[in-house]
Amino acid sequence: MRLVGLSILAIASSATAFSSSSTTLSAIPTRRITSLSMALTLYGSPGSRSPLVNWAADELNLSLETGDLSKNPHPFGQIPCLTDDNSVVVFESGAILNYLLSKADKKDDDARSAAVGSWIAWANASLDPICFLETPEGKVYDTGLRNPNRRIEKLNQILSDSSYLVPGGFSLADVAVSSYLLYVIQFFPDVELHSKWPHVVRYMKECAERDGYGKAFGSNTQGSCLQKLKAMQSGGGKEKKLFGMF
Repeated sequence: MRLVGLSILAIASSATAFSSSSTTLSAIPTRRITSLSMALTLYGSPGSRSPLVNWAADELNLSLETGDLSKNPHPFGQIPCLTDDNSVVVFESGAILNYLLSKADKKDDDARSAAVGSWIAWANASLDPICFLETPEGKVYDTGLRNPNRRIEKLNQILSDSSYLVPGGFSLADVAVSSYLLYVIQFFPDVELHSKWPHVVRYMKECAERDGYGKAFGSNTQGSCLQKLKAMQSGGGKEKKLFGMF
């Protein structure tokens, strides 16, 4: 499944945001440019999962160049796709996040690396189909977060005594998991999560407050998400649903 645009306006204005013809995403600024990171090129757009790759790169102090979508080397022409020196081509957002981890200057120990990689895989394989319900044709029509869910309940339990998913602080595991959760409240602004999973909502808010999230997804998206999450926490999380988003 390909996620649609990053803002409510973008989603409402076009149901074709799943395609790779969306406007090319500008490279986000980073705090430091290294010789390793200069070769990293991201092919993506605001209408895909590309911004979560930008967020991950920012957290790792890696710089991404913006690729020409007409030259996208993805075997199926989809986005996001990442290239590097020595003819490296990486596609699928989870694989890209793991590759970025391998390029980071600061390496985690084996236990933390394994945990981060596992959560990235979980986000793509298990969380995505919970967050976004599809028709047989692959069209997203709703979110599974409206109803009780055992996996999200377990996630809420994990976050009840931990700020982030992996011991040692914020990681790309949180980029992967929180991105999907935050997409939900952008695309389905009427969904209410706090009554069922208050620790998940707190987690979403802390992740959305990070500078890297704002740089990658835009200040308007960041502000909108934070406003919705604060409303949920105060008991006023229900909003009117935007129809025709998909």
